[in-house]
Amino acid sequence: MGLLKKNPFGHILFLKKWLIRILGVLTHGRFRGFNELHIEGSEFITDLPDTNVLFISNHQTYFADVVAMFHVFNASLSGRVDSIKNVGYLWNPKLNVYYVAAKETMKSGFLPKILAYVGSISIERTWRAEGKDVNRKVKFSDISNISKALDDGWVITFPQGTTTPFKPIRKGTAHIIKRYKPIVVPIVIDGFRRSFDKKGLRIKKKNIFQSFEIKKPLDIDYDNETIDEIVEKIEYAIEQHPSFLKVIPQEELEAREELNKQRKW
Repeated sequence: MGLLKKNPFGHILFLKKWLIRILGVLTHGRFRGFNELHIEGSEFITDLPDTNVLFISNHQTYFADVVAMFHVFNASLSGRVDSIKNVGYLWNPKLNVYYVAAKETMKSGFLPKILAYVGSISIERTWRAEGKDVNRKVKFSDISNISKALDDGWVITFPQGTTTPFKPIRKGTAHIIKRYKPIVVPIVIDGFRRSFDKKGLRIKKKNIFQSFEIKKPLDIDYDNETIDEIVEKIEYAIEQHPSFLKVIPQEELEAREELNKQRKW
């Protein structure tokens, strides 16, 4: 790889590789140290093609969710089974992994700008800006950039567009699926909201059970399924359909914490 070789977004791959290595080493302990990330389904990662893959996930923090995905994806591709043990898997990271994020979030400070260089597809949200509800048209350039990223590799998106659980799925994700026909891989995460602050930068609590489940790619009839049918399929896949909403008894929460301690120690 030439030192100045760039990806379709103009990012120098040599620099991107070193940023992923450094950030990976700095964040590894957040998922295997302060807390222990329990992973399921890494075998689905190794069977995926190199391009046109769309990961859909529920969203709990701005940045920790994506960072965990970079760890899990690269560990899985390096032969680790449901584990991120030994951060050496980041020596040769997959460089064509991108994630969809709000433009205003990625411009909110020095660290977000670095994270943006690692692989952000920054878009302007059509429904919210600067903490206020808005209603504006989708920018064609944003859709074009997502298409460009799918052509080059893997894309991570959070179809609810917010870290608030059980919010409606944005139909834009379904439109992208129908239009570009990617392989759609659902991911369900939990424990991140309790482990980190909302941005996912500060550790809020240690010894929290964090789960990361990669599911089998969705079976989608791209030509015949409607947008609403795909939206509902996404809701069930990432466990954000209203039917999943329930009050968890206190004794179950205590049992989960006890299980977490046993797995930790």
